[in-house]
Amino acid sequence: MNDKTPQPTFPSPTAPGAETANASALIHDGAGAYLLHLRDDIPGIWEPGSWSLLGGGREPGDRTLAETVRRELREEAGLDIPDLAPFTVEEAHSDDGTAVPIQIFAGRWTGDPATLPLTEGVMLHWFRPDVMPRLRMAPSTLALIRRHAELHSPARCADASSTASTGAVRGVSTVLNVVGVHLYVENVDGEVLLGLRHPDSAYAGSTWHFLAGHCEQESAVSCLVREAHEEAGLVIDPGAVELAHVVHLLHGAGGRPRMQMVFRARRWAGTPEIREPDKCTGWDWWHPDALPAPLVPYTRAAIEGIRAGRRYTEVGWS
Repeated sequence: MNDKTPQPTFPSPTAPGAETANASALIHDGAGAYLLHLRDDIPGIWEPGSWSLLGGGREPGDRTLAETVRRELREEAGLDIPDLAPFTVEEAHSDDGTAVPIQIFAGRWTGDPATLPLTEGVMLHWFRPDVMPRLRMAPSTLALIRRHAELHSPARCADASSTASTGAVRGVSTVLNVVGVHLYVENVDGEVLLGLRHPDSAYAGSTWHFLAGHCEQESAVSCLVREAHEEAGLVIDPGAVELAHVVHLLHGAGGRPRMQMVFRARRWAGTPEIREPDKCTGWDWWHPDALPAPLVPYTRAAIEGIRAGRRYTEVGWS
């Protein structure tokens, strides 16, 4: 958040489903230190006098949240970090408990913050997670940094390197993620195609879901084209397919992690038909503001993410 914005804009109670587009940058040096921003101690602004992440709210000229965070970094600190990538989505809470998502981007930078042309706040400084409990900062920010640090610790990175070469870490077998592909198409009325899964389905019986399938020995787009034709008789133009959202999903502690890729098809042909009645009992079009129930939770999360301009969501990891 920046000092020009008192706090994130929270949805009005008269506008259900409204979402605020905010983005922040989790900047690290690759060796365990994180760049924090000391905000001005001015009453009325968001987290006054606290150490926080650089970032802010989406403006009309920002086409994506990636553009938002890059613009904020340039405006607030003259920073340009080429490798910024989505890390997770966090929630900010207003005084009345209303919550909105904030897209967190992570990237590496190793410069001297004292040389940056800071335009807002008091200062920028490197800190390691072990000293952060002594700082004035939001508990959620500390928890976010600790989670990133755990995933990117030197020991863990060394283990990952060992895994890549040996297929195991300290005697424990590698856990591979299942990759799923999902079709996101809209009709001329802006409605999204969803299918009602068969009551006897092994997963999400009698529940609405995207047209979906698992990648076999094929590319993700090839899998999407194949599944769309096999399940619904749709012909998808591979050249008009783009990645719209990714949900990194974990079904309960110890469950198999799944990377659920949602692709938007800009061009397609055919009328949805039931080709695999043992899997799907019906197709229908639903407006994003009036989605059916029951609906697979991560399907809803992906649709909400696409509408908000986010590319990544984590479900079940905390």
